Amino acid sequence: MSEIPSLIIDLALILVVAALMTLIFKKLKQPLVLGYIVAGFLTGPHMPYTANVLNVEGIKTWAEIGVIFLLFALGLEFSPKKIMKVGGTAIVAACTIIFCMILLGVGVGLCFGWSKMDCLFLGGMIAMSSTTIIYKAFDDLKLRNKYFAGLVLSILILEDILAVVLMVMLSTVAVSNNVEGTNLLMSILKLAFFLILWFVVGIFMIPSILKYCHKLMNDETLLILSLALCLSMVVIASQAGFSAALGAFIMGSILSETIEAEKIEKLVEPVKNLFGTVFFVSVGMIVDPSMIVQYAAPILAITLAVVLGQTMFGTFGVLLSGQPLKTSIRCGFSLGQIGEFAFIIASLGISLKVMDGFLYPIVVAVSVITTFITPYMIKASEPVSNWIDNKIPDSWNRFLVGYSSGFAPVNKESMWRKLITALLRIIIIYSIVTVAIILISIHFVNPFLLHYIPGFWGRLLSVSFTVILISPFLRAIMMKKNHSIEFMSLWNDNSYNHGLLVSTIFFRIMLAALFVVYIISHYFRARIGLSIGIALVALIIMSLSRPLKRRSILIERIFVRNFRRRDIRDEYLGRKKPAYAENLLTRDLHLTHFVLPNESLWAGKTLQELCISKKYGVYIVSIIRGNCRINIPGGSERLFPNDRMQIIGTDEELKRLEEDINNRVCVFDESMLSKGEMILRQFVIDTESVFVDKSIKESGIRDKYRCLIAGLDRKGESIVLVNANERLQKDDTVWVVGEHDDVYRLIQSEQ
Repeated sequence: MSEIPSLIIDLALILVVAALMTLIFKKLKQPLVLGYIVAGFLTGPHMPYTANVLNVEGIKTWAEIGVIFLLFALGLEFSPKKIMKVGGTAIVAACTIIFCMILLGVGVGLCFGWSKMDCLFLGGMIAMSSTTIIYKAFDDLKLRNKYFAGLVLSILILEDILAVVLMVMLSTVAVSNNVEGTNLLMSILKLAFFLILWFVVGIFMIPSILKYCHKLMNDETLLILSLALCLSMVVIASQAGFSAALGAFIMGSILSETIEAEKIEKLVEPVKNLFGTVFFVSVGMIVDPSMIVQYAAPILAITLAVVLGQTMFGTFGVLLSGQPLKTSIRCGFSLGQIGEFAFIIASLGISLKVMDGFLYPIVVAVSVITTFITPYMIKASEPVSNWIDNKIPDSWNRFLVGYSSGFAPVNKESMWRKLITALLRIIIIYSIVTVAIILISIHFVNPFLLHYIPGFWGRLLSVSFTVILISPFLRAIMMKKNHSIEFMSLWNDNSYNHGLLVSTIFFRIMLAALFVVYIISHYFRARIGLSIGIALVALIIMSLSRPLKRRSILIERIFVRNFRRRDIRDEYLGRKKPAYAENLLTRDLHLTHFVLPNESLWAGKTLQELCISKKYGVYIVSIIRGNCRINIPGGSERLFPNDRMQIIGTDEELKRLEEDINNRVCVFDESMLSKGEMILRQFVIDTESVFVDKSIKESGIRDKYRCLIAGLDRKGESIVLVNANERLQKDDTVWVVGEHDDVYRLIQSEQ
């Protein structure tokens, strides 16, 4: 028998131990992550009393794959639209917490005399709270529906996003071993460039590919394609100088905008769970008990820094965003722990060889302690917030109340703000795409063309090819928003606006011209005046070209359609309220969903028979039935069980309708069991039978007696499929099916 590779033996060992630990920690109602870490400790090299992993390097490789799939799954749960939905409170609070906690972590590290990189990575590790632990704690304490809990979860969403950005920044600093502002700024700009480019190209291409391949894909092919896209982006990100985790997160966030996102998330979950388990077990393998004893003082200090720092800075951040004091305190008390990203950032520092190994077991110990403290901190938040609210001076209280009540987002933007925001978005996105095309052309297309067509004609072909590729984007930079509502309103509003509006057009034309001039100057040593002249002629042709205008509009429509495809699908299926629902609030109206219960007495009746609009004063906008949607249903439309109705009305009207929907149901009665029982019986047609020589249709067995003829025995032969025109004859044995009372009523009519 061939020998089993050591990696398989190791995998079997860690999965068996991890499975046992998950059962134990599930019984103890503790986070499974801690169980995985304990499993790693038991199978690691620092535990002499149990079986140990043989191939540590192989497990590290599997752990790196685990980080990739953990970030890929996180990206699938994250949507760029979530940043818009979390609101100003989450943005202000998350940024405040992360910045202050990084400074606090650096300060604690410096107090113990640790190196600059150790301090920086320590700050990154303690900056984010644990989404998993807090989510579970809210569920256990039944606080998910509380207002402060919603704010906390919004903050955690943004912290997860910023954690990925922080990992990239730490990687850049670690590689360059420099924290100068110029290098850091260039790294951030490079990151922003690639993030926007990958996201725009991904949203433009990937949803379209999935749409065209939809009929060819089952669960297996969709899983393989998703993992292939994930790992491809990992390779691209690595080649561009970023971490593999960032590439996985980006691809996950791109796929989160497709209509297959939920399905992909379910398919990827087992893969994520498997490799994620290996990663967290590998974290536990590094834990050295002797090192924990040795660094007991730093563990205690960092634990206090995390609990007190997250509580204070969390409270301050939420308070700074304009929330009331009591809400801010409850949010701050909920954030007093570190989560899974601490381990990922620690493994990043270890892999880059810029962080000392002693920090790993310290962070694990701090994570364990703060995890156990979390539920008690959340429970204590309410009495502490009440106590502080009663003890603070009245002048402070009045100031805080005034600050929180006066902090409201401005909903109505000025025309100038709308126009400038739209122009900046257009300029940034299309400029980044243009730069990417130019770089690809210079490094790949140009060498290929010059290899086969050297000299002047090859360079001319390269310039022409590149300009043609970027022409739709240059036209969009120059022409978009020149005839928009905002532009025309400002133009007609005041003659003083004309100069500023013309300057926006001039600036965009100059920017587009610079791209063309750069391409010409790169391939030809032409004078600057000649290059500008050629560029302006090319731009005039672009502006006047109808086919180019159609192509530019088509590209934008494809992107917008792909970006909104999931939202459109969710609105169609009633999973998301349509955009017009918010406008109804100004008229004191609401759009609400009602599901018709299975036992509803309204089932099978038409809207005209029910008179819902007339009786309750509401309007039925749509009826959603499975994957079908009936908009503006007519009076002849019938309702069926599990129909979802989108209804517009006031709070009072909708409440009255909801009560009637819930009350008008068929109440179960024991007598219904015997009455509704279906039985099978037989009877023989004799000479005096009222059914003899009558067809089944004429007999009225179905219409009058509500019974069904299941079969017919005639002269020793059995007729199963009985025709309605079949005439009943003497000595026929008729088998009938029906309710108990109806069948015996039929049989008695024969006697």
